[in-house]
Amino acid sequence: MERSSATLIPAEFRSVQGDITGQVGLIWQQTKAPFIVPLLKVMVFLCLIMSIMLFVERVYMGIVILFVKLFGKKLEKRYRWEPIKDDVELGNSAYPMVLVQIPMYNEKEVYQLSIGAACGLSWPSDRTIIQVLDDSTDPSIKALVEAECQRWASKGVNVKYEVRDNRKGYKAGALKEGMKHYYVKQCDYVVIFDADFQPEPDFLWRTVPFLVHNPEIALVQARWKFVNADECLMTRMQEMSLDYHFIVEQEVGSSTYGFFGFNGTAGVWRISSLNEAGGWKDRTTVEDMDLAVRASLKGWKFVYVGNLKVKNELPSTFKAYRYQQHRWSCGPVNLFRKMAMEIVRNKKVSLWKKLYVIYSFFFVRKIVAHIVTFTFYCVVLPATVLVPEVEVPRWGAVYIPSIITLLNAVGTPRSIHLLVFWILFENVMSLHRTKGTFIGLLEAGRVNEWVVTEKLGDALKTKLGGKTLKKPRIRLGERLHVLELGVGAYLFFCGCYDLAFGKNHYFIYLFLQSIAFFVAGIGYVGTFVPNS
Repeated sequence: MERSSATLIPAEFRSVQGDITGQVGLIWQQTKAPFIVPLLKVMVFLCLIMSIMLFVERVYMGIVILFVKLFGKKLEKRYRWEPIKDDVELGNSAYPMVLVQIPMYNEKEVYQLSIGAACGLSWPSDRTIIQVLDDSTDPSIKALVEAECQRWASKGVNVKYEVRDNRKGYKAGALKEGMKHYYVKQCDYVVIFDADFQPEPDFLWRTVPFLVHNPEIALVQARWKFVNADECLMTRMQEMSLDYHFIVEQEVGSSTYGFFGFNGTAGVWRISSLNEAGGWKDRTTVEDMDLAVRASLKGWKFVYVGNLKVKNELPSTFKAYRYQQHRWSCGPVNLFRKMAMEIVRNKKVSLWKKLYVIYSFFFVRKIVAHIVTFTFYCVVLPATVLVPEVEVPRWGAVYIPSIITLLNAVGTPRSIHLLVFWILFENVMSLHRTKGTFIGLLEAGRVNEWVVTEKLGDALKTKLGGKTLKKPRIRLGERLHVLELGVGAYLFFCGCYDLAFGKNHYFIYLFLQSIAFFVAGIGYVGTFVPNS
């Protein structure tokens, strides 16, 4: 029996049976050439292809936005826009009826801001209906929201406080139920503001005329303005990413194909177009994008008004941001899975628009961008340090990502000095975005997980009371994130190996990126909110 066992083990292995490290090293050497090297070469090739796709997309959008800024017509000239004027004979009936929806869920910190801003919109009071859709599960918060609605109603504002028995469909379900009320039938347009959004009084004056004078337009989308961008380094990083989204991606879509993803808030919909598209659906966690794609396939156009900004709040705790990014990466991919063939078979829109929606909007921006960022820069590139037989060309490792990063910086010039931090932070978040992307593609367990993004409002200032915040004690269950720590350890190991044996000097990047993962792994990112 002993002899038989020995014959199954190669002689090389038997010579180092007592040395675990030697055995591991030998296994690595024997599997590297026939298996690991070819696999890594394929991975490098695929990552380079995806990098080129993302690079071309970013350069294309950069060229388009430059052309729009230098030679493009202003929105008021591209589309008919005239201010709505008073009519002596018709009176206020000359103004279209507008429904303002404010969906909320346990929004104790911000409900007064959003309701107050909506009730302060400058529009004839008998031509607006403010509809507060309260899905709160905390009875005390529901009572506060209802009291606030009653307070504004006593001032003559037409406020409707609506609740439902369950949270089926989450935000989409609340909006869908809101559209069923009898008084909605008299409305022409519907405006949606999330609970932390504070529109300026002239919001309707600047958006509704586009819909009134251009019957082909279904949606007018405004830009977001972040009231807490300077709260911490994490909010500055978010501002950089979202500014690029609004200044470049939304503007390019609006200028070229009259299509972009509805941002779920700070937008005005033509109710007839919303109904024609099938209304709100809760089949994914991106009900806003779902509606936009369906309306676009019906032939409707969208307009993005980039110089109209609506104040809102960025998630400032790492926990809230991780949940938000999971939803924003998982939802679009899951929607693409459900609608890809519907888009292909559609006959109402042009071939070029279908190609734009499928390739640029969905495939490159929602799938490739997430996967290549994490896979290439946090897995494959570090792995080439351990396998020197596989090389990444300098243009793929340095030049392409550098140009993409610089193009992204145009959205927020004031933060250009934070580019290194932004790169490191985006690579950390790409871990969660990639995970969300695959969950959406495979429709795995968390595909329809909906966690409302926590808004702090003035809660942090109130809790601090003007005092310096003491260093919080780290609670292992709440503050440690195993995935980030694991990736950080992998990158640190690769960095040490490159420092000792490598030639490409990747260790500088690897050490910096590993530190970023470690910092995120111990939860030392964003704002810490004390419990009391």
